[in-house]
Amino acid sequence: MDSTIDNSSPLNIAAVARDTGLTRDTLRVWERRYGFPAPDRDEHGERLYPAPQVEKLRLIRRLIDQGRRPAKIIGASTAELLALIAEQANADPAPAADGSILSHVRLSRSMELGSALRQALLKQGLQRFVADTIAPLNHAIGEAWLRGEIGVAEEHLYAEHVQNVLRGAIGAHPSDGGSPRVLLTTLPDEQHVLGLLMVESTLVPEGASCLSLGTRTPLADIHQATRNGGFDVVGLSFSTAYPLRQAVAGLLELRAMLAPSISIWAGGGALSGKQKQVPGVRVIEDLADLLAALAEWRAAQESPSRPA
Repeated sequence: MDSTIDNSSPLNIAAVARDTGLTRDTLRVWERRYGFPAPDRDEHGERLYPAPQVEKLRLIRRLIDQGRRPAKIIGASTAELLALIAEQANADPAPAADGSILSHVRLSRSMELGSALRQALLKQGLQRFVADTIAPLNHAIGEAWLRGEIGVAEEHLYAEHVQNVLRGAIGAHPSDGGSPRVLLTTLPDEQHVLGLLMVESTLVPEGASCLSLGTRTPLADIHQATRNGGFDVVGLSFSTAYPLRQAVAGLLELRAMLAPSISIWAGGGALSGKQKQVPGVRVIEDLADLLAALAEWRAAQESPSRPA
């Protein structure tokens, strides 16, 4: 089994942040507040994290993504963390991912990966492809990365192929003139685009008109775009690595800037289960919930025109 961690060599803080998805600030705060991680120091005083600590950080990150609080789990042993993960997996099993596609990712088989994704798209159609193939694959790729079974290069290879396939499929669907008009983007510190493409791939076949600004759009630019483009909905995606407090603050600020008639839909791992924390924003839990939000929006547009 390949691993991104060399068990014989400690990692510096930049490598740990990249490998676990935890920010450097988070690692430093946990060190001060909880006494873990407890890195060694090199001759220049720079932090060096032994491999067992990095592995434990991976497990902690995985449990945080599932809703656990750091203070409750950071003192647990690696064995205890693994038991919690197994318990969660048994209680809420994830949909099975396509094993052949996963194998292509693990082995960095670029041509085979692209071909397999295109074949699945042709068989399933765009919406089912996103819901039944890409969503489970995203979960499986994330889990494999956390376990050290794939590295950054393989994860990037997968993301690039999926993005290319989705962009091509979206381009084959006419989307002008549909309703609602949806503006898709992320906030300035969110660079992950795959969530936006999955949203667009779900909405376009339903007749919605989508325009993506890509990632890292300042709030003022989002505001200006909604005024100039006559959009009905602003959709934003937040990956699991995005700080929840920052996401909520950005959404509340954007809500105050936009006209009340413009809906805000926000989803992704960072916001899972956080509907009550963002008043005035529709938190999207998954792709099925996205379709429910679309149906609710359309029903709301029809109701004022009906006779009392």
